[in-house]
Amino acid sequence: MKGLLRLSQQALAASQRAYSSSSTPERKVAILGAAGGIGQPLGLLMKMNPYVSDLALYDIQGTPGVAADISHINSKAKTKGYAGDEQLGEALKGADVIIIPAGVPRKPGMTRDDLFKINASIVKGLVAAAAEHAPGALLNIISNPVNSTVPIAAEVLKQKGTYDPKRLFGVTTLDVVRARTFYAEAKGINVADVEVPVVGGHAGVTILPLFSQATPHKDLSHEEAIALTKRTQEGGTEVVQAKAGKGSATLSMAYAGALFADACLRGLNGEPDVEEFCYVESQVVPELSFFSSRVRLGPNGAEKIFDLGELSEFEQAGLKDLIGELKSSIDKGIEFGRSG
Repeated sequence: MKGLLRLSQQALAASQRAYSSSSTPERKVAILGAAGGIGQPLGLLMKMNPYVSDLALYDIQGTPGVAADISHINSKAKTKGYAGDEQLGEALKGADVIIIPAGVPRKPGMTRDDLFKINASIVKGLVAAAAEHAPGALLNIISNPVNSTVPIAAEVLKQKGTYDPKRLFGVTTLDVVRARTFYAEAKGINVADVEVPVVGGHAGVTILPLFSQATPHKDLSHEEAIALTKRTQEGGTEVVQAKAGKGSATLSMAYAGALFADACLRGLNGEPDVEEFCYVESQVVPELSFFSSRVRLGPNGAEKIFDLGELSEFEQAGLKDLIGELKSSIDKGIEFGRSG
């Protein structure tokens, strides 16, 4: 988290210095769903990233205008918009990192099962195209429900003969961002100094913040732990309700997606000790084939998956409670990925 996009004035100055450096590798990032509520601010943030030399913005429509707008920003990345099925391959060709926020957002009353019915097919098609046109890219899946869409992607990649579990990620960074923010607010500390592990999945009770491992450490009462955990788990609902049905967590999700993509790029470039929490194929919890935990990123993607560490009794109970629901979501994704 400390490697955040450097979005302050000081950060932007540092970015401009980086643009003139010949030692930074050329990196292409493709955003699929770039004209949507997440995709547009995500495109803006990736345009500002000093590690991006080529930014491809793809959606079914509207991306040429989005790309024209973003391209006027005086930063390194050459930006181009692509629209429609016929341009998808060109958008993907040569990509180092592919970010997929495509699909419909959650609306009031919608469950992640409702999202599944729409977004599963979208993700399946886009991942199949990625397998064909950019088989070595790191895939960052944002489209919900992540607990299922990542297993879908894995099955598609297996069918295409290009699956590398080290290169497929579900972006759960927003859960970490929320946990840090809520913890810092509750304890009156500088959020810039806070780290909070968040493990499990990316929906409701499958999101498990480990406040007992937070730094700097502050004691939480049982009631505080319950309240902060629930707020982290229901952060998306909080935003949907606050927007009165007119939107979902788009800006914070774009921020979190840009954070994770930045970490992927730094790992690809060989920066040491780049670690983030993300949803990957994992054996951390034996009952679950996919799980979100701390991962070290490097030139080959996920280089190390860390164990959970010591959990409080409250967190142990939360881990036990999430297993059934997360396994059901994983199995649903695998079944859909293998169908058709």
